[in-house]
Amino acid sequence: METISKTIFDSPEIHGRKMANRLVVAPMTRVSATPEGVPTQEMADYYEAFAAGGFGMIITEGTYTDELFSKANHNQPGMANDAHMHGWKRVVTAVHRHHALIINQLMHGGALSEIHEEPVAPSAVQPIGLRVTDNAVSPSPFPMPRAMQKQDFEEVKAGYVRAALLAYEAGFDGVELHAANGYLFDQFITPHTNLRTDEYGGNERNRLRFLMEVYQAVKAALPGAFIVGIRVSESKVNDLTYRWPGGSETALRIFEVLAEIDPDYLHIAAEGGRWERECRYPDGTSSNSIAKSLLKSPVIANGGMHDVTLAETLLNSNAADLVSIGRAAIASPDWPKRVAAGEPVVPFFKELIKPSLTLAHTRRVREQCNASALC
Repeated sequence: METISKTIFDSPEIHGRKMANRLVVAPMTRVSATPEGVPTQEMADYYEAFAAGGFGMIITEGTYTDELFSKANHNQPGMANDAHMHGWKRVVTAVHRHHALIINQLMHGGALSEIHEEPVAPSAVQPIGLRVTDNAVSPSPFPMPRAMQKQDFEEVKAGYVRAALLAYEAGFDGVELHAANGYLFDQFITPHTNLRTDEYGGNERNRLRFLMEVYQAVKAALPGAFIVGIRVSESKVNDLTYRWPGGSETALRIFEVLAEIDPDYLHIAAEGGRWERECRYPDGTSSNSIAKSLLKSPVIANGGMHDVTLAETLLNSNAADLVSIGRAAIASPDWPKRVAAGEPVVPFFKELIKPSLTLAHTRRVREQCNASALC
């Protein structure tokens, strides 16, 4: 029997939901909510452009989950109260006009906070790197976090459950638990930021325990059709060179544990858009292929997936089911339609992806790129 090759334009299913194609907009920090964390009309227009441009699914920027310690950045959107929910509802309504799925990425900053002077974290370990706050003349060290106690665990979990319920009320198709890029859940996973000696520290199973508990609490609180995914990564926003110690062996142990809860999807991020550098191991395996061999649910590949040849190679080698695109989507929100029609896409310009840029600045840079040779 002839094998039918998979393409990025196939129409797959995710947790029983039909997608227009295998193309996903990756979550990207945009810091364009109000100071109180309420999504704006500008954000609705921003996300709608991806849906109108043909992406099958959109994952939002990291959204804080409570009004205690979860917020990481100024002007970061939240999902912690009714005002946040109503702001996001406007975004969801705009996206659904174009029949795309939209997922709310739920995020707790943990030790990587530019807001709190005594953030909470798995252990009292000062983060690597520097932070930039609105009031700072120059970057400064992150503050020393406070090690989480029993009450903190309960408050974080309750925040995620409430945020997921609000996301459901806003009309989102699902949520993504952000366990990547150095934020709270990733701080639990990473040995040098998790020095705990209780049931949440030590081996991979213990370091993944809190993520799994929160995932199960969220799943139990929402209807069965609501999508709940997880995003993981090796590198961190404050430590781009970090890799899992043990490489593919560590990946195997991590994904064996996550396979027990079988999240509705697993999104494997590659910071800086470099899949080859971050996800491939010297033994010829990759984090994606290992995850695919263990999980029943879809795996999303990330990192340079605007390279159609690379994306379709992963799809056809059983290393991914979907691919998420960040930089290329920022440059060309209608990337899927352009590629499908064989039309040129707007080349990426590095100024478009700076996390500190507001949407207004991003739009101005993109307009300059379209009108000149800047890109």
